[in-house]
Amino acid sequence: MGTTLGLTAASAGRQAVGSSGAAKYRVAVIGHTGRGDYGHGLDVVWNDMERVEVVAVADGDPQGLAAAAQRLKAPRSYADYRRMIEAEHPHIVSVAARWLDQHRDMVLACAEGGCHVFMEKPMCQNLEQADEMIAALEKRNLKLAIAHQTRYSPALGHARKAIWDGLLGDVLEIRGRGKEDRRGGGEDLMVLGTHIMDLMRFFAGDPQWCFSRVRVDGRPASRDDVRDGAEGIGPLAGDESHAMYRFAGQTMGYFSTQCARHGAAQRFGLQIYGSKGILTTTTGAFPEVWFTEDPTWQPGRSKAPWRRISSAGIDMPETNSDPQQHYGNRLIASDLIRTIEADTQPIGSMYDGRAALEMILAVYESHRLGTPTQFPLATRRHPLDLL
Repeated sequence: MGTTLGLTAASAGRQAVGSSGAAKYRVAVIGHTGRGDYGHGLDVVWNDMERVEVVAVADGDPQGLAAAAQRLKAPRSYADYRRMIEAEHPHIVSVAARWLDQHRDMVLACAEGGCHVFMEKPMCQNLEQADEMIAALEKRNLKLAIAHQTRYSPALGHARKAIWDGLLGDVLEIRGRGKEDRRGGGEDLMVLGTHIMDLMRFFAGDPQWCFSRVRVDGRPASRDDVRDGAEGIGPLAGDESHAMYRFAGQTMGYFSTQCARHGAAQRFGLQIYGSKGILTTTTGAFPEVWFTEDPTWQPGRSKAPWRRISSAGIDMPETNSDPQQHYGNRLIASDLIRTIEADTQPIGSMYDGRAALEMILAVYESHRLGTPTQFPLATRRHPLDLL
């Protein structure tokens, strides 16, 4: 495929540097109209970045391909993403399709072509696929940044530093919930739970074990309840899922999702309970982050005020007016370029993507076994295939 495609991450960064000393990265985009599309702006993020040029786009749908080429101002377009990678020799590829059944093959093609990856979440369908993807990227020292935007948020950075500095005292509990809309249960766990699991790890580190229960119509889920998830998700089960995680020290984590009758999407986020107070956050590049210094966890009784953490810091107004999704994608794309040049890992790396997926699948594995399951999971197949 040519010498450029065999470069390591560090040498690829050097090869992208022009005579002016400013790096110019060749970027290609993979989408699939009607089968995951170009989720959450992972295609257009490159349009106004100074150090990149979009050289091509691939889409198996002819009409979608034409529209994407116009939208991205891409000089060349391909029906086959493998052919695009072989012909264009991109440094970076946006794997933008949301459908999970395509992620493994797309990333393996990128790895074979020597391309770094900016990829839509969740990572893939199961841990066998995640392990294979990571091994292929590691073989060529390639980087993958996954679209968990919230961990890139400046506000979350301020919040984590404040917690590490003792704002909440000892972190005792972390509680997360999905969107609990029509997808409540298995689909919510996979599609939105990836954000919450990633945030749990962002604040508490890696979990040690998980104990969970998955239910359907009020009874334990069985093999007969396993179904194929929408949008290539893979096997799913349950209209409610409840999981408990043990982190280091005193910290316990909890995640639940069900088809709630009221308040769909209103509870989606994370709450952190410490010995000195509470912090709550939503998701995205500009999450709503609030905290109260109240060890009773009952602000109505203690009258403790709620205080905000913005991108500018504690008790500071939010001054960034950029569109949230585009701003978050730019943070990730810029960080990916930084890691290519420094030969480090992105803030939200392939390892973080796999770890969030592992926390999700541990819910099914613990339910399958009926006992707590340890991390890393010994079972790399999807647990519902073994139920």
